[in-house]
Amino acid sequence: MALAYNQAVDAWRADEAPIGCVIELGGEIIGAAHNTIEAACDPTAHAEMLALTQAAAKLGNWRLAGATVFVTKEPCPMCSGAMLMSRVKRVCFAVPDPKMGCLGGATNLNDLPRVNHHVELTAGGVLEPECRELLQEFFRAKRREGE
Repeated sequence: MALAYNQAVDAWRADEAPIGCVIELGGEIIGAAHNTIEAACDPTAHAEMLALTQAAAKLGNWRLAGATVFVTKEPCPMCSGAMLMSRVKRVCFAVPDPKMGCLGGATNLNDLPRVNHHVELTAGGVLEPECRELLQEFFRAKRREGE
């Protein structure tokens, strides 16, 4: 999770929402990214989506069976769905998101009755205070800029 946090700090430095994601398989990092939504002018350029794409390219396979995703904030509907579709084994996130999180926050795609794959979840706790503070400070600064 520390590597995902470092990615989130890089996102802040790039004036992006500070969310970072790292994907590990067999002790090796196979994907690492942070949000680039603003720079790419792309609503799909979430840290998780970019890291999943890197991981699939590295493995030469869209199925990421056995992989663990570490992300600083609970994934949104798009990212949660992509994680289920890519067959990752486990998702570990730091900060729950009751508004848009889809692995237990606002809803849980993992609980859909007809889903053909489920991920193991580790929700909250792992660097949660640090990741929460980073997000809160970023958006406080953005609100001050808007005043």
